[in-house]
Amino acid sequence: MGSSYQSKITMRVWRCLHPFVVASCMFLGLCGAEEDSGMENIVTEKKAEESHRQDSADLLIFILLLTLTILTIWLFKHRRFRFLHETGLAMIYGLLVGVVLRYGIHVPSGMGNVTLSCNVNASPATLLVNVSGKFYEYTLKGEIGASEINDIKDNEMLRKVTFDPEVFFNILLPPIIFHAGYSLKRRHFFRNLGSIIAYAFVGTVVSCFIIGSLMYACVTLMKKIGPMGGDFFFTDCLFFGAIVSATDPVTVLAIFNELNVDNDLYALLFGESVLNDAVAVVLSSSIVAYQPRGDNSHTFEAMAMLKSFGIFLGVFSGSFALGVATGVVTALVTKFTKLRDLPLLETALFFLMSWSTFLLAEACGFTGVVAVLFCGMTQAHYTFNNLSPESQDRTKQLFELLNFLAENFIFSYMGLTLFTFQNHVFNPIFIVCAFLAVFLGRAANIYPLSFLLNLGRRHKITSNFQHMMMFAGLRGAMTFALSIRDTATYARKMMFSTTLLVVFFTVWICGGGTTQMLSFQKIRVGVDTDVSVQIGPDGVERRSTKQESVWLFRIWYTFDHNYLKPLLTHSGPPLTATLPACCGTLARCLTSPHAYENEEQLKDDDSDLILNDGDITLTYADITVSTDASGAHTSGTQVGVNSDDALDRELTFGDHELVIRGTRLVLPMDDSEPPLSLDSHRQRHKNETMS
Repeated sequence: MGSSYQSKITMRVWRCLHPFVVASCMFLGLCGAEEDSGMENIVTEKKAEESHRQDSADLLIFILLLTLTILTIWLFKHRRFRFLHETGLAMIYGLLVGVVLRYGIHVPSGMGNVTLSCNVNASPATLLVNVSGKFYEYTLKGEIGASEINDIKDNEMLRKVTFDPEVFFNILLPPIIFHAGYSLKRRHFFRNLGSIIAYAFVGTVVSCFIIGSLMYACVTLMKKIGPMGGDFFFTDCLFFGAIVSATDPVTVLAIFNELNVDNDLYALLFGESVLNDAVAVVLSSSIVAYQPRGDNSHTFEAMAMLKSFGIFLGVFSGSFALGVATGVVTALVTKFTKLRDLPLLETALFFLMSWSTFLLAEACGFTGVVAVLFCGMTQAHYTFNNLSPESQDRTKQLFELLNFLAENFIFSYMGLTLFTFQNHVFNPIFIVCAFLAVFLGRAANIYPLSFLLNLGRRHKITSNFQHMMMFAGLRGAMTFALSIRDTATYARKMMFSTTLLVVFFTVWICGGGTTQMLSFQKIRVGVDTDVSVQIGPDGVERRSTKQESVWLFRIWYTFDHNYLKPLLTHSGPPLTATLPACCGTLARCLTSPHAYENEEQLKDDDSDLILNDGDITLTYADITVSTDASGAHTSGTQVGVNSDDALDRELTFGDHELVIRGTRLVLPMDDSEPPLSLDSHRQRHKNETMS
C-alpha cells in the first residue's frame, strides 16, 4: 500500500518534471555542440595564424637573401671582381639557407597526421572526408614514398618554402621575358636577324633531338645495368632535351655589357637566348602533346609527329600574333587618347597591358613566353614613342627593376630547392650523360650552323666568336621553370634534379670564366657601340658601321616607315602622303596632327635624303656626299649609295628624323643614342669633304 502510494506520487512528480528534464538535456546537448564548434573555430583560427606567420617568415628569408645578394654585388663591383656574377651569388646564398632549413631547423606541424588506407583506382585531385557527419576537403599534393612520410610529419617549413610552380610562370617569368624584348637593341638585333633566327629555331631543334637521342641511349643502358624506379620513355628524353636547350647567358651578357664587347657577338648571343627560350617552351609543349593512337602512347607514329609539328607552328604563330596585337592595341590607345597628360595612369596602363598579354596567351591555350616577348618588342618600337617622357623613364626603370628582382629570386630559389625539395632523384650515370649530351648538343648547334651562315654573311662569324658562343651556352631561369613545373613522375623528378646541377655548373663555371675566356680567345673589348671592328685578310683593322642585314628586313623597313609608324605613332610621314587617294578620309582620321607639324617644319630645311629605286643620296645644298663599298666618302655630282648604307646611316641616327622627298622617316632603333642635329651632320660631312 505504502509502496504503491509512493510510486503513484513518483509518477506524478515525473510527469510534472519530464518536460523540464528533456529541455535540460537538449540544452546541455546544444551547449556541448556549441562548445565543440567553438573549440573547432579556435583551432582553425590558431592554425590560420600559425600559417600566416610561417608564410611571412618564408618570404622574409627570400627578402633577406636578395638584400644580402645586392650588398655583395655592390662589394664585388666596387672591387671590380667579375669572376662571380650576382646570379651565382644568389644561388650560393640559397644553398646555404637550404642547408640550414633542411638540417638545422625543424618545425613540427601543430596537428597530428593520421594515415588511413582505402582502395581506390586513381588518386582524386580533391578528396572529401566524412568525419562524424562533417565533411572536410583535402587537395592532392603529389605522391610520396614510404620513407618520406616522417619528413612530412617532422618539418612543415620545407613544404612551405616549396612554391607552387605556377608562381614562376605567372608572376616571375613575365617581367624577365618582357624586359628582354623591351630593352632589345633593335639596331644590332635586326642587322643579324637571319643568323639569330637560325641559331634560335634550327639550332634549338637540333640540340633538342641530339640531347634526347643521347639521353635515350643512356636510359637504355641504365635499364640493362639494373632496374629503375619508374618508366622513362623516349618522349621524356626529348622533353629533357627541349628544356635544357633554353640558354640564359645573363651572366655572360652582363659582363659583355660592362666590357663593351663586340656588338655582333653581343647581338648573336642575346638574340639567340631571347628567341630560343620561346622556342624551347613551345617545343616542350609540342612534345607533351605527342599522342599516337593505340595502347602504347610512346611509340613512333608519323601522323602523331606531324600533328605535334602542326601544334608547334600553331602555338608559336598564335602566341606571336597575340603578343603583337596587344602591343598594337596599346599603341593605338596611347596615340588617340590624352593619357600622356597623366603619366602615372599612362605607366599603369602600359604595365597592366603588358602583363595581361602573358596571362591572356596562357588562358587561350597559347604560350605566354612567346606572346610577352613579342609584345615587349612591339611596345618598344611603337608604344614607347607615344609615351610622355616621364612614362618612358618609368617603364624602363620599372621593368629593369622587376627583371633584376625576379631573376635573382629565381636563382636564390634554385639554391634553396637543392636541399628543401624532398623528391630528388640523383642518378650518377644519368647526370654524367646529361652533361655530355648538353655539351654535344650545344656544339651541334653552333659550329655547323656558323659554317653554313658564313657562306652568306659579309661579316663572318669568326672561330673565336664561335668558341665564345659555345662557352656561353648557360642554362638558367627558363630551364629551371620548365623542369619544376611537373615533378609528379619518376622521370620528371630525375630530370628536375639533373637540371639543377646543369644550371649550377654552367652559371658558376662558364659564367664565372667569361672574362678569362674573352682574354684567351683574344676578343676585343671596349668597342664603340656605333662602330664594328673587322679584321681584314691582311690583318689590318677596318672600322665600319655596316652590320649584317637581310632582304626581308629591308622590305619590312620600308613598309613600317610608310604605313605602320604613321598609323600607330605620332611619327612618320602623314598617311595622306603614303596611302592611295581613295583612302583620303581614312588617312586624315588616322594621321596624328604632330605628323603634319613636323612635316611642315622639315620641308623648309635644305637637307634631303632622296630615295630613288633603292639608291639613296645625301645632298647638302650643292654638295652631294656618298659612300663607296670601302667606307670612303666622295663628293661632287650626284652619286648613288646602296640601300644597305642608307639603312645603316638611319639606324645610326637613332631617334633622329630624316626626310625622303619631304616625307619623314623615323626608326628609333637604339634609345640610348642621342639624336644628332642637322648642323652636326653638315659640319661632319664638311670636314670629311675638306679632308
